[in-house]
Amino acid sequence: MDKIEILANALTYIEENMRSDIRTEDVAMHCYCSKSTLEKIFRCVNNISVRDYLIRRRMMLAAKAIISQPETGLMEIALNFGYSTNESFSRAFKSVWNCNPSEFRSNSRFTELYPRKYPPVQSGGAWMKKNVDISELYELFKNRKNCYFVCGDIKSLIPINEISRKAGDLAILEAMNRMEREAGDEDVVFRIGGDEFVILTDSEDISYAEGICERIKSYNGQSFAYEDRQIPMTMYATVVKFGEGTLKYRDLFEKLHTAIDKSK
Repeated sequence: MDKIEILANALTYIEENMRSDIRTEDVAMHCYCSKSTLEKIFRCVNNISVRDYLIRRRMMLAAKAIISQPETGLMEIALNFGYSTNESFSRAFKSVWNCNPSEFRSNSRFTELYPRKYPPVQSGGAWMKKNVDISELYELFKNRKNCYFVCGDIKSLIPINEISRKAGDLAILEAMNRMEREAGDEDVVFRIGGDEFVILTDSEDISYAEGICERIKSYNGQSFAYEDRQIPMTMYATVVKFGEGTLKYRDLFEKLHTAIDKSK
């Protein structure tokens, strides 16, 4: 099982057991990997531990409940997310939102549903960023289920890697830059494999996604610099939309990979 598959399975398992008393060990066991392997993947992805990811997801959902269910008591919301005391719930909530739950409910200045205080993922990580972190992706996938994805993959990366591993890394960086450059301000770019990238657009208009796709392909044949030589690079690119109600990370990633394979 590769790192992206482990991550996808871990994220799906966490979403399905968000209100249960799960630990990092439980997630690792589900993914058939060691706890240390799982932690390394999470920290590489977004500089965050599994435990911290769990807290942030729970507090994002708790924040949504606080806003959308004003008649529900805060203690009831705390219990729904596995917190047996107001103190422990408030401490976890404040670590994400920088205020306690009662302040969050009463203060109208909180206009965004999800916090954006965490730094972007470095280009070497498994996910990229456009004003979003990993713990927000699940909500974006659900909210944008009718929006289009633009999938991209490097053509013939192996010969570039044979030049040198550094040349291969530069090719991946160049692919990411092309995707980022053509994505809109509200689109999200993330990585689903070694040289495979996806843009989750904020549009249900296929012409918008196709425009991004064509602009990405317009770079084909252009070169990037490696030491004293120029290496040409070409990318496959395709547009796809799923529009399904039930979401599992592993299923979504598999479908995105399939879409990329069909574009070749």
